[in-house]
Amino acid sequence: MPDLEVRSVLFVCLGNICRSPTAEGVMHKLIGRDGLESKIHVDSAGTIGYHTGEPADLRMQEAAARREIPLASVSRQIERADFDRFDLIIAMDRENLRDLRALDSHREGQLRLFSEFLPPGSAADVPDPYYGQAGFDRVIDIVEQGCPAILEHLLRGS
Repeated sequence: MPDLEVRSVLFVCLGNICRSPTAEGVMHKLIGRDGLESKIHVDSAGTIGYHTGEPADLRMQEAAARREIPLASVSRQIERADFDRFDLIIAMDRENLRDLRALDSHREGQLRLFSEFLPPGSAADVPDPYYGQAGFDRVIDIVEQGCPAILEHLLRGS
């Protein structure tokens, strides 16, 4: 578990190759901009292990690169131990949240939906661009909108 003064967040989507690595990359960019590398630990994972060991989807990498967002993570599947390692675990959609609750239903305050950090009236789910539910740029727009609120939440320690 990270040092007590270090706050940690894990972003989770289905395969950990589009939405959650993008949220991780946007958070790394914000943390670097604010000089918070020693205060905030960020990671991402998927609820399935189908893409384990793979980099982010090439289409997402290209969209992120246009905005200078680093996508350096490698896909991995969430583990039960992640519930002990992270202060906050953020699901990118309601299906991911349901899967996380099935893994560990005792951490309700620790599990949050990404949309909780978006303005009122926003969609409940960050759409999955992999099969064309949304464009990759649209997903980045949503993630860039929510990550500053997540960072503020972590810094407040709430």
